[in-house]
Amino acid sequence: MKSFEYVAPESIQEAVGFLTGGRGESEVLAGGMDLITSMKQGLTEPKRLVSLKNIPSLKRIEVSQEEVTIGSMVSLKDLAAHPAVQRQFPSLVTAVKGIGSAQMRALGTVGGDLCQRPRCWFFRNGMGLFPIKDGVSLIEEGDNRYHAIFGNDGPALFVSPSSLGPALAALGAKVNIATGSSRGGIRTVSAGNFFKTPSSDQERETILGSNDLVESVSIPVSGLKNATYEVRHRSGLDWPYVTASVAFQAKGGRADGGSIVLGHVAPRPWPAIHASNLLNGSVIDDDLAEKCAEAAVRGARPLSRNGYKVHMVKAAVKRAVLAAAQS
Repeated sequence: MKSFEYVAPESIQEAVGFLTGGRGESEVLAGGMDLITSMKQGLTEPKRLVSLKNIPSLKRIEVSQEEVTIGSMVSLKDLAAHPAVQRQFPSLVTAVKGIGSAQMRALGTVGGDLCQRPRCWFFRNGMGLFPIKDGVSLIEEGDNRYHAIFGNDGPALFVSPSSLGPALAALGAKVNIATGSSRGGIRTVSAGNFFKTPSSDQERETILGSNDLVESVSIPVSGLKNATYEVRHRSGLDWPYVTASVAFQAKGGRADGGSIVLGHVAPRPWPAIHASNLLNGSVIDDDLAEKCAEAAVRGARPLSRNGYKVHMVKAAVKRAVLAAAQS
């Protein structure tokens, strides 16, 4: 690991002021669960780390009649333990509890989860986001068991590792971004639009600029039925194969405004639009859940070794829909 400058500002304005230089010149340090590992692996070599640990406003959870606002430095453990989150957003609680390490839940943060880099083993072994040799994609021709089955028509074949992203997108959450650009202040984007698919190794998997940081996440309090279902190899420290997060309003015994978002199957949280549309105006029962499951895999393009994910998506969507109805 190369030497670096360490700063611990006490305000958001001071923090974004330290995020100078181009991409990777300065890095935000939250819980450090991913960043420190990436530095040890030589994937990033920042000249400065900007720690957020001394900014109290980033550790808040504020509850109003309209929304719950969660600071980016709130730990995953504290997020899952908060009464308002448990009451309103069981899909988030399930996503956090799926992280199989107590240490990771205690140290990992909301902002860190959203901004972590892909777990693709080609990338983690220094081959880049788009590993190619002699004009051939190493992922397409290699071990792609855990790679994308959606959104993989371009060179990006990794999957978004965020545990919270699918649930936040399904819940209609907003991500509030503090920026050090000429605009200054806070800008807000939907959780679904916070993530993006990069087209070069110089880009990241979110819309954050080099002098931006996640300030908080705001989730509307609208009485949504919601749930998350993960398919895992076993209970442990690894990431799930497939996640499905579901949210909808229950009106007169029928679903309305439904949203189904998939995780760990695409370079960003993937909205299952056809399945979401089936929820609207429908009574939630086993038959509808089965139809949503089938609709959710429309357009899937498995690679040579990850076709099993198609079946897992069906199972996750069906169980998440039924779990949401009971929430």
